[in-house]
Amino acid sequence: MTKRAEAKYKIDRRMGENIWGRPRSPFNKREYGPGQHGQRRKGKATDFGTQLKAKQKVKGYYGNISERQFHKYYVEAIRMKGDSSANLIGLLECRLDAVIYRAKFVPTVFAARQFINHGHIKVNGRRVNIASFQVKVGDVIEVKEASKQLALVVEAQALAERDVPDYVEVDPAKATAKLTRIPSLTEVPYPTHMEPNLVIEFYSR
Repeated sequence: MTKRAEAKYKIDRRMGENIWGRPRSPFNKREYGPGQHGQRRKGKATDFGTQLKAKQKVKGYYGNISERQFHKYYVEAIRMKGDSSANLIGLLECRLDAVIYRAKFVPTVFAARQFINHGHIKVNGRRVNIASFQVKVGDVIEVKEASKQLALVVEAQALAERDVPDYVEVDPAKATAKLTRIPSLTEVPYPTHMEPNLVIEFYSR
C-alpha cells in the first residue's frame, strides 16, 4: 500500500481547486495554498508548470498515486491503440479502488484503498486486497457479506453529493457492482476540469 504522507485537503488547496467536489473541503472557504506562504501572489505559469499541475491533479484525484506507479500507467497508455490521454483515464478508472468509489461503496477514494486493503472486497467471488487491481469489463465486484452493514458503506450509499456513473452497474441491495464499459473522458464525473492530454505532454518531454 502506498503511504499517503499529506492530508487530502491540502491537495485541494495546493491545486487551487476542490478536485473531489466535497462540501467540507476547506478550499471552499480558503481559496489559496496551504502553509505560511499560501496567500502569496503566484507568478505566471510556464508550460512545464501547467503540465506538472495537471499531472499532480490527476494523481491526487485517484488517491495520490505514487509517481512510480503513475508513470507505469503513462507507459501502458502510450503502448495501447488510440488516444493516449483517453487510454490513461481508462486505466485509472479500471483501478479497483476507483470502481468501488464510483459505485458509492465508500465515501472517498482514500477510504476505498483502505477498504480493499482490509479485505472487504471480492472480485468474481475471490477476495482481492490490492487497490490497484485492474478490473475488467464484466467483472463482478462485491462487498463481503460481513462488511455490508459497516457504517462506512451505509454512509457512502446515502451521499447525495455524487451519483453512480452510467458505466458502473450497481445493485445496492446486494452491494455488488459491475464495470459495463471503459468510459470516455467526457463520461467520467470529475467535479473539476481534468487535462490528461497535458499529463501525456509532461511525460513526453
